[in-house]
Amino acid sequence: MSLNIQNNLTNRKEEFIPIEEGKVKLYVCGVTVYDDIHMGHARSMIVFDTLVRYLRYIGYEVTHITNFTDVDDKIINKANEEGIDPLVLSARYIERYFEDTAKLGIKRASMYPKASESMDSIIKMVETIIAKGFAYPTSDGSVYFEVKKVKDYGKLSNQKLESMESSGRVALDEQKKDPMDFAIWKAAKPGECSWPSPWGNGRPGWHIECSAMIMTHLGNKIDIHGGGSDLIFPHHENEILQTEAVTGDVLANYWMHNGMLQVKNEKMSKSLNNFFKVKDVAEKFDASTIRFYFLNTHYSSPLSYGEDLILEAQAALKRLKNNYLDLKEYSQNGPELNDDVCDLLEKTKADFIAAMNDDMNTRAAIEEMFQLAHITNKMMGDNTLSRKSASKFVDLIDEFDSILNIMSSEDAKNDDSLNTVMDILIDLRKELRQRKQYDLADSIRDKLKEIGISLEDSAGGMKWKKL
Repeated sequence: MSLNIQNNLTNRKEEFIPIEEGKVKLYVCGVTVYDDIHMGHARSMIVFDTLVRYLRYIGYEVTHITNFTDVDDKIINKANEEGIDPLVLSARYIERYFEDTAKLGIKRASMYPKASESMDSIIKMVETIIAKGFAYPTSDGSVYFEVKKVKDYGKLSNQKLESMESSGRVALDEQKKDPMDFAIWKAAKPGECSWPSPWGNGRPGWHIECSAMIMTHLGNKIDIHGGGSDLIFPHHENEILQTEAVTGDVLANYWMHNGMLQVKNEKMSKSLNNFFKVKDVAEKFDASTIRFYFLNTHYSSPLSYGEDLILEAQAALKRLKNNYLDLKEYSQNGPELNDDVCDLLEKTKADFIAAMNDDMNTRAAIEEMFQLAHITNKMMGDNTLSRKSASKFVDLIDEFDSILNIMSSEDAKNDDSLNTVMDILIDLRKELRQRKQYDLADSIRDKLKEIGISLEDSAGGMKWKKL
């Protein structure tokens, strides 16, 4: 079964066929760097990190680009408040961006272009759009894209131009020929950072930077364009207009958008002041818990945010982690049997991949991991699983986790040390019991239970597990 993607451009699920065999060009809209990233940003980052991991798992060479908008009104205003250069402010938050994404277990993109470092390609693209008759400069030195010069504006958001005009979702400006026209170059205002251009000093409009970066680093046409569903209109619609005005071809073959993270039925955003910063949440929950919380819902669905919901995710994930740790211990101390688990291994892997191939249904893929945990827990309890087979299941879970990255955590990094300490304590208890010092042996057991570790007798001897 091949990978199928819900393509928001065509509104249907389609088989993924890359432009170039074996390679994928992916662009995901990044953040405007004037503050720390919040959990709404984290959802998009984790969704597309997982997509990249899966594409590479099934054999594709992926070039993944995410941009930084480091030239923007919000950046300029905040920098002016602090009395510093806007690019100094944005550099600070870019550095913190990487600190926070590391806390989410996110692999770095292939490249992170910045608007401030893309001026030559942006200006060249604006010149081409003007030359092709799709944009016009104004007397103040701005340049606007003329929306009515194209026939299919709104094809991604499934809106008609007439309905957009009547909805009030347009910015009025006496410099425009039409209220729907949007700036691809903004004339400089006093106190703003600016760059020289054929139309005077200014800076790029928001939408043009992504179009220029895609063409510069990935070419005229890409395989997948991603981002949050809040970007569909107007950002992605305007990207399409700009790029296709220059190339005459579609910008991206597939458009994927993650659903919004909601707080009390409103999307999490800085403008609504209902956001929770990643750095604060990461002080309470590790990367695997946060990732599990997001990936246990289909990426395109809206998701409610609340610490109570993350705690529920943490408890559910703990069952998977306990099973994994039990399998690892069993692979060392379980019985030697002539069992055959090939069918179960093959079916679990096939069902996991089928779920991922079905529009990256991570929720269904995780359910396969829970099914496997249920079956293997019973087999270990009945001592019908061999240590060799347990090792195969550990390897399979590791394979799944190379995609989801929900099993590793700071706790997991310390497992080897904890295993060593527990081996020492178990040997000590055994020696105390042999000396008939039962009170001390029982005290060790009771104190371990107080900190969430239980000791249990098994066919392979004493074993331990986290409660």
